[in-house]
Amino acid sequence: MKDEELLSKKRAIELYDSGKISEFEVGTTNGLKQIHQYIFQDVFDFAGQIRNVDLIKGNFRFAPAMYLGDTLKTIDALPENTFEEIIKKYVEMNVAHPFREGNGRATRIWLDQILKKRLGQCVDWSIIEKEQYLSAMERSPINDLEIRTLLESALTSDIGSREVFMKGIQSSYEYEGMAEYDIHKLVEE
Repeated sequence: MKDEELLSKKRAIELYDSGKISEFEVGTTNGLKQIHQYIFQDVFDFAGQIRNVDLIKGNFRFAPAMYLGDTLKTIDALPENTFEEIIKKYVEMNVAHPFREGNGRATRIWLDQILKKRLGQCVDWSIIEKEQYLSAMERSPINDLEIRTLLESALTSDIGSREVFMKGIQSSYEYEGMAEYDIHKLVEE
């Protein structure tokens, strides 16, 4: 959809500015569904709904739809007390890929919510280069050390910063090849 980037970025801004993000569950599939539904409500008729089709990206097959419900329950039960545990949970959710589209963008917000709640930190996504991030995520199901190291080097304690959140949204879309609309200009509108 042509307006996917514009409409969902506007919803991401609204999600933060309205304070709605603080009402969502943290670290659960349900919380991720809430984020996905909110951001993509104007874009996908399946916003916030767990997929019922199998997905393959390149040579990687995400969790089969047939087992997705059980997989998500297992992920929900994973501990999230340390940075290492939180990144493991993030990697597992990426492998599950619960939605047909929009997984990365929603899951990066979800990760930051867990990090804020558990560690009082979040990722400053604007300092992580796209190629480094995508490469580390591609290898993360086998070994999460690279993505862990990359994300740890970008942690900030500035968890209440609107600017950090907005730069994070902009970077998140750039990781997905969407950079037509600058979020900072949308914020000004």
